[in-house]
Amino acid sequence: MKYRAEINGLRAVAVVPVILFHAGFDLFSGGFVGVDVFFVVSGYLITSILIEDIENKRFSIVNFYERRARRILPALFFIMLVCVPFAWKWMLPSQMIDFSKSLIAVSLFSSNILFWKDWGYFNDVTDEKPLLHTWSLAVEEQYYIIFPIFLILAWRFGKNKVFWMIIVMAAISLMLSEWGWRNHSMANFYLAPTRAWELLIGSIAAFIVQKRGVQVNNFLSLIGLTAIIFSIFAYDKSTPFPSLYALVPVLGTVLLVLFGEKETLVAKILSTKVFVGLGLISYSAYLWHQPLFAFARLRMTDEPSSFLMLSLSILSLIFAVFTWKFIEKPCRNIFVVDRNKIFIFSIIGFVITILLGTVGYINEGFYGRFKNPDQIKILEIIDNKQKQGIYVERDYTSHSKNNSYWTENGKPKVLIIGDSYSQDLFNALKENGLTKQLDIMLRLVFVRCGVLFIDKSKIINLANTKHKEDCKKQLGLLEDKKLIKLLVEADYVLLASSWKDSHINFLAESFKELSKLTSAEIIVFGTKKLIPVNLVHSQMTKADRVGYLVELGDRVKTQKRMLSTMSKIFNVTYLDIQPIICDTTPTNYDGCKPFDSEGLPKSYDGGHLTKYGAIYYGKKIKNELNCIFLKECNIN
Repeated sequence: MKYRAEINGLRAVAVVPVILFHAGFDLFSGGFVGVDVFFVVSGYLITSILIEDIENKRFSIVNFYERRARRILPALFFIMLVCVPFAWKWMLPSQMIDFSKSLIAVSLFSSNILFWKDWGYFNDVTDEKPLLHTWSLAVEEQYYIIFPIFLILAWRFGKNKVFWMIIVMAAISLMLSEWGWRNHSMANFYLAPTRAWELLIGSIAAFIVQKRGVQVNNFLSLIGLTAIIFSIFAYDKSTPFPSLYALVPVLGTVLLVLFGEKETLVAKILSTKVFVGLGLISYSAYLWHQPLFAFARLRMTDEPSSFLMLSLSILSLIFAVFTWKFIEKPCRNIFVVDRNKIFIFSIIGFVITILLGTVGYINEGFYGRFKNPDQIKILEIIDNKQKQGIYVERDYTSHSKNNSYWTENGKPKVLIIGDSYSQDLFNALKENGLTKQLDIMLRLVFVRCGVLFIDKSKIINLANTKHKEDCKKQLGLLEDKKLIKLLVEADYVLLASSWKDSHINFLAESFKELSKLTSAEIIVFGTKKLIPVNLVHSQMTKADRVGYLVELGDRVKTQKRMLSTMSKIFNVTYLDIQPIICDTTPTNYDGCKPFDSEGLPKSYDGGHLTKYGAIYYGKKIKNELNCIFLKECNIN
């Protein structure tokens, strides 16, 4: 088929938003549609090649799979193997087990099935999966296996009938995806049957171009590019996908394919050196970006900064240049790497990655990497907490489910509202017997949303818009009639949250609204932070930890100042938790050790408490809370 430079440029339009979306840049909230653009382009290119080969009677399934192997496998296996030593060094056993499973699944072209069954896509857990992005390769590879066989078998009925068969299959797949996002959203996102229509629409475009050629139409090609750009900036993770919404970037891509002839303005832009260059390295850039992001998130205690993620995005392009030049390009050249070599290299790649994955899975994530008895003890508590049965789950929401309203037992009525930090507070009270002396209700809000009694429309202004849709759905405190009733009847209202800076900006308004709803005494618990005790960060030097705590201390001081000022204005009690949980100042390493007196970890991630942390924390605040709730004040 004839080379089209603008198609390479279109790949650049697809890959850059995907990278920036995964990097967490809110501006590119719909950057994931770049994958859909790739699907259409792949369907178009593969079908164009197949039609040409079949009509010229030179189609060979071996030749087809050889070309696919040259295009996909060398860079993929190389980057998978590069990930292995970093996974070995930085991953906990449970994470290593997941990584090992993904090595096997990627090698068997089924990682989309693994990620669908085990993890999902738009959540914080998957952000730390180095091979998450290979789900889209699995979809394409499944298409490459089935579609050529269908095409050669169906061709006997005539080209025109094959064309209409593909239209019918695409329509069925699209209808299935429209049903799927309503009923099985994760399966709909990941699996080939609900993604096939995007590839098949590319195949339809290939039939049209093969018959009529690429047309010159500035208006339609510009509409196509606009549709893609619109979806990149207008969509976000709350947009049902794939669904009819996906028609916008998909049909936009088709318009560019059909009407973006080289003389059009859009084609001239996409054919410039910058776009074509990015398009050439787009596959390698796509392969590199997610491992870089995932390992950065694994290595750091907090969400990486925008500067770091931008730097890693650029680094993925730099790595892609070298991968394209020294791996992709030579392996696609039959004079450098002949058929026998490419198949041998591919088989070796399959064997090595499947073997590594199998060994990692059988050996339960290589527990043997950790020799120090203290490390092993931490692993048993933190990494394998469910199996060991020694970690108290933070989810005590069943308490509120079983007691729709107060029990009317004469005990002080205490309403706790907050995110996962409020669950920690409940655990601390429970582990120290206070829940037996109080009538406690727990109302959870979505993690990262804060505790804000404000109009939901204002949540869009939160700095962390990555979770704004979840916040809108789950934070509607003013609309919760049951919660309002509980507030009216409560004696005490406890607010506990991780308190992001973006939340604090809304606290004045929130306290004002809350004071209208309840006459209860309101107690705000400040944020708490410890040095994380997962094995990655337990290997940091003392100097590293002190540096971490100095930075943390500055943040805690800022939040403390803002919270305490607002609590005085609105007659709210503020409890500074950091010195309680750390014994002394937050910049004192010895006082902020993440272990209790028996060497057991108080926190597993630097914020949330283990069972031992809940016991420790509860003991520290028990006297103060007894004084507030039960008027039993111990004066030392």
